[in-house]
Amino acid sequence: STPPKMGNSSSKNTIMAAAGDANANAAPNAVSPASLRAPPSAHCSHLASSARTASRVLQSLSGEKRVALLLRIADLLEERTNTIMAANADDVARADAQGTLPPATRQRLALKEGKIKQVAAGTRAVARQQEPIGRVVRRCKVMDDDEHGSGSLTLEKVTAPMGVLLVIFEARPDALPQIASLALKAGNGALLKGGREATQSNKAIHACIAQALTEFGVPPACITLVDTRDEVDGLLACHDTIDMVVPRGSNQLCTYVMENTKIPVLGHADGVCHVYVDKAADPLKANRILVDAKTDYPAACNAAETCLVHMDHFANPHGYGHRLLNKLTEEGIKVLAGPRMHAIAGCAQLPTTEDMHVEYGDLTLMMEVVDDVDAAIAHINANSSSHTECVVTEDEAVREKFLNAVDSACVFANCSTRFSDGFRFGLGAEVGISTSRLHARGPVGIEGLLTTKTYIRGGGHVVAKDATNKYAHEELPL
Repeated sequence: STPPKMGNSSSKNTIMAAAGDANANAAPNAVSPASLRAPPSAHCSHLASSARTASRVLQSLSGEKRVALLLRIADLLEERTNTIMAANADDVARADAQGTLPPATRQRLALKEGKIKQVAAGTRAVARQQEPIGRVVRRCKVMDDDEHGSGSLTLEKVTAPMGVLLVIFEARPDALPQIASLALKAGNGALLKGGREATQSNKAIHACIAQALTEFGVPPACITLVDTRDEVDGLLACHDTIDMVVPRGSNQLCTYVMENTKIPVLGHADGVCHVYVDKAADPLKANRILVDAKTDYPAACNAAETCLVHMDHFANPHGYGHRLLNKLTEEGIKVLAGPRMHAIAGCAQLPTTEDMHVEYGDLTLMMEVVDDVDAAIAHINANSSSHTECVVTEDEAVREKFLNAVDSACVFANCSTRFSDGFRFGLGAEVGISTSRLHARGPVGIEGLLTTKTYIRGGGHVVAKDATNKYAHEELPL
């Protein structure tokens, strides 16, 4: 059966499709619902409270100092590239010796040549972003002068750090500095639990972050590595000191987290992304876009998993649909035919599937035919994970209908689904890709790690049952 669309969950927790890829993390050992009522251990309480205390030291730094801190982290990552790569080689060798790591997970685990330089560049990009803390989002004159001569009463709402984050992420070492840099730029503390397969890599990267924090007078507890799943269970009970949980990984992991904590969760839905090839598609564009969306990084959550093709492309044995199928096969893509496509002459030899909601995470692609753009939209809204969808068409009316009617976080026209990424969106990095309608949607960068606080400046004003108060409620320029 089709899994429920996480974005439509009735959970009070915020739900988010984190950028962790398919099958990244299993859930920790099952914990009974009673764990929601059990107090955290002294050790876990200490971890959370230490991160809270350290985050307040971080927040006391000027924006310029936090920029310098991030730049120092980037420098240290590059200076220690050999150490990090050696640690990563140990992790990969250990995983290969065990022989149980799925190919997609191993691909995420291994740091390729030049990756550390790329990660350092991402950290510098985050550092260069506009100062996020203290940005005025609303200014209002609440009252004019009162009968006591108190002067005007003015209100300001400004952006503020979220506080302390607990992020559980996949065995992907490059995720650690991305998450840490976003947290630090936004003035947050973070407790980070990476996949156990990347233990040595994460320790080597975290050592760079810890040294930079120390050099800038911030306790290293501001960014803390969590070692065990038992600690995760304990931290999920720290609802008084942890402000948000971000589980990056499988649906199983995210469901587990949401069922075992009172802390608001930016959770996960599968990355079941669609490309619809319309009747008016340019074949060359469609070929490039679909091949890129599937093969550029098949394990990524923004890779295409389903291709919907207008039925007219299969109207005859020499139609574009058959040429597209041949192109995909040439590129090493395994095509699974949906029920309607399997019935088309020339497609009966393809393996078939009736499951319309699968995140394959490899070079497998489900293909089905649809009657028109309305049928494509209906199929996507019924079967997608509300992550990223694309239409390929030269018909402006079809393009705009698709963009407006598809109910997903990211909806593209004539470009690869792989552009659904915080770095490519200009965010520097991302914590994840939200499919929720609450708090954040789409690639989540610094903005998703902020909240607001409100200042009111008065001169002796009192409410006194509003007997004489005259409210102006005049919106002022920012």
